[in-house]
Amino acid sequence: MTDDLSRLSSFIRVIPDYPSEGIQFQDITPLLADSWALRRAAELMVEPFAGQFDVVAGIEARGFIFAGVAAALAGTGFVPLRKAGKLPVPAARVEYDLEYGSAAIEASDQLAPGVRVLLIDDILATGGTLAAGLELINTLGAKTVGTSILLELEGLNGRERVPNVHSLFAV
Repeated sequence: MTDDLSRLSSFIRVIPDYPSEGIQFQDITPLLADSWALRRAAELMVEPFAGQFDVVAGIEARGFIFAGVAAALAGTGFVPLRKAGKLPVPAARVEYDLEYGSAAIEASDQLAPGVRVLLIDDILATGGTLAAGLELINTLGAKTVGTSILLELEGLNGRERVPNVHSLFAV
């Protein structure tokens, strides 16, 4: 597994000073474009929670990619947590604060009471979006078994807001 993580990390490129000076943007698009890397990342994101969940939920937008692949590999369904106004029949909505404003996400009634959920997203920064995802899942009576992410941005304290989080990489 260590060799795979080392190989996977080579697919994440750093773009200096993007979107503003001093930011070291972690670009995951090369990882998404490679079939082995995408599949292996999804496998490793699911591994600590194998057999513990009924569905995989993913947060719009890049969380959809990893969650969809992870659900297919695990033989479960996928439930999207969407930006407000994108679902035809939302069952629940959670509003949350961002560094630069506020946002809301919604879920459908596919997250019913008792359903065991693995929540997946691409990046953990301050934790606001993932914390809202956890609240949304709980609001519908489903049970989150864990949260899995590709990349954690250390120093932004997102882990404090998101319990039981598994990350493949931290920078």
